[in-house]
Amino acid sequence: MSDPQIDPAGNTQQFRAFAQRNEPEAAPEKRSLVVPISIAVAVVVVIAAIAAYLLLM
Repeated sequence: MSDPQIDPAGNTQQFRAFAQRNEPEAAPEKRSLVVPISIAVAVVVVIAAIAAYLLLM
């Protein structure tokens, strides 16, 4: 059985081709503002309820 010869230049050429290709990077996903706005509204409602309770005591 013969020992297969591995061409070290083949890997270098493949790496250079990989490093030089210009693929556009994936744009970051835009986060939805629904959750932060919902949390802010809930906090305002809780603070208003506490303030109303304290004023009516």
